[in-house]
Amino acid sequence: MKYYIIAGEASGDLHGANLVKAIKELDPHAEIRAWGGDLMQDAGAHIVKHYRDLAFMGFWEVAKNIRTIRKNFDLCKADIKSYHPDTVVFIDYPGFNLRMAKWAKENRYRTQYYISPTIWAWNTGRVHKVKKYVDQMFTILPFEHPFYEKYDYKAQFVGHPLLDAIEAAHFQTIKTNNKKPCIALLPGSRKQELEKILPVMAQIVKSAPQQHFLLAAVPWQDLDYYQSFFDDKMENLQIEVNKTYDILSTADAAIVTSGTAALETALFSLPQVVIYKTSTLTYRIAKSFAKVKYISLPNLILDEPLVKELIQGDCTAEQISQEVMALLDPVYRSNIMNGYTRLKTKLGDTGASKRVATAIVKDLKDQTA
Repeated sequence: MKYYIIAGEASGDLHGANLVKAIKELDPHAEIRAWGGDLMQDAGAHIVKHYRDLAFMGFWEVAKNIRTIRKNFDLCKADIKSYHPDTVVFIDYPGFNLRMAKWAKENRYRTQYYISPTIWAWNTGRVHKVKKYVDQMFTILPFEHPFYEKYDYKAQFVGHPLLDAIEAAHFQTIKTNNKKPCIALLPGSRKQELEKILPVMAQIVKSAPQQHFLLAAVPWQDLDYYQSFFDDKMENLQIEVNKTYDILSTADAAIVTSGTAALETALFSLPQVVIYKTSTLTYRIAKSFAKVKYISLPNLILDEPLVKELIQGDCTAEQISQEVMALLDPVYRSNIMNGYTRLKTKLGDTGASKRVATAIVKDLKDQTA
């Protein structure tokens, strides 16, 4: 059978790769064409468009790149028509994928959505689009299934794919050649994030020579780009490319840009402070629409302020550094660790990718039976 998968971010590429592997195990003759990245390509998908060309986030950022986004929609539609898959599988990336799901369903393609859009956080009215245009929804957060049930829509909770990704990953501690407390810096992957967060992290590194910092760099951004934010004389900074899990297994605490990385950090049982900063316009618009109390996944899943969140005006080097010092305190750390234990219980068992692949393959067989 023929599958068309659309992932528009680094996390989607990771989970998409595991899904591709699982589909191929169940359907050895599967043909898979996709929007994604290197991991999905290595897993056996033919990549049409790399996600690094799709990473527009924030209201203002999207508005500036609207022509490019429209061209991407047109390209995707034309490519699906030409390929004529048995199903189109959407992975997260809601701004693009919800619109594509509408088009795909109107053009009589089977539609599956893996990793629900955060409609419970921003715009609950979009649930009606999901009901109308998505044949199967696979959720990864425990509170999403009950949310959909309120709207008489049956979604399937499959567990969180990060559990599989971490279990399958090969990582090791990084040599730092010193005995200073080691702090992980996870600034995000998109340039819009990096341009706001890296200057703040540079101030933190400069002000804390008593600590050693490991910065997680992504391979699609030039190393020179990261280094341009930091003073060459900062001997307490170590930039590591494509070694996020190695860093998380090494560090004593972490400063994490809100997103999937916050949950990854929690699954590594590493105390963290979650930060976020964006353009003033984007922040004001987002705040006016937000329907949740927290922005970090650990807090959202537990529905409590387990980890400190420093957002926008509070995202300063001084406040972040104060929180890092607290994270190194044994009593404070113990409270966070207890919360992480409860968090892992809520996420369920490993095997999310296989459960999704099994449901998709079965659905297609039922359609052709």
